[in-house]
Amino acid sequence: MAKCTIERLCADLGIRGVVRGKFPRTTRPAPETARPADLVDRTFAAEAPNQLWVADITFVRTEVGWVYVAFVLEVFSTMIGGWQTSTRMFADLAIDALAMGLWLRRRAGQDLTALIHHSDRGVQYRAIRYTQALDEAGAIASVGSRGDSYDNAMAEALNSLYKYALIYRKGQRTSTDAVEIATAEWVHWYNTTRLHSALDYQPLSAVEADYWTQNRALELTSQNN
Repeated sequence: MAKCTIERLCADLGIRGVVRGKFPRTTRPAPETARPADLVDRTFAAEAPNQLWVADITFVRTEVGWVYVAFVLEVFSTMIGGWQTSTRMFADLAIDALAMGLWLRRRAGQDLTALIHHSDRGVQYRAIRYTQALDEAGAIASVGSRGDSYDNAMAEALNSLYKYALIYRKGQRTSTDAVEIATAEWVHWYNTTRLHSALDYQPLSAVEADYWTQNRALELTSQNN
């Protein structure tokens, strides 16, 4: 369809597209020193929870400046496992989001050994403390290639959904606290209420709960046999 036709239809309907301005860079490549291999190779799939997580950082404009938001996504169910907001894009932002994800899974008694954690090459994810947190959990780091968003496409897709569903549709937030509160509410809705067509219109939390229920049933059957 021609551009002029789109413009005319939008004018008739009184709508307009979201205009993107200049945004801060969220990926600052770390020095090229023995970076982890790309263990995902753009295949974002998992047969069970805690096989593959993806992580990324995005940004939100407020009336008082930029707020950065880090997410950790569970690939099996696409649940958001951990998140954090900050006015500074330092390693602590990514580490706190990871720590939330690790704590929630450990509290539930889940084994994270051999978990693959995939991210871009940003300095936040290559920081020594981030690497140590993965090592302590028994997780394996995986890093995409330089300057290629497709290598972390699943995390990028979550960032886009978050910003268009929560930020752009409801207008600019007045403060950093407002972003944090809105993000907490949105993550809870996304994980526990939003219905996903790819998952037979179930909420993500129900998909994970069903998996663990079936897994325990199989274990009990195996023990009884």
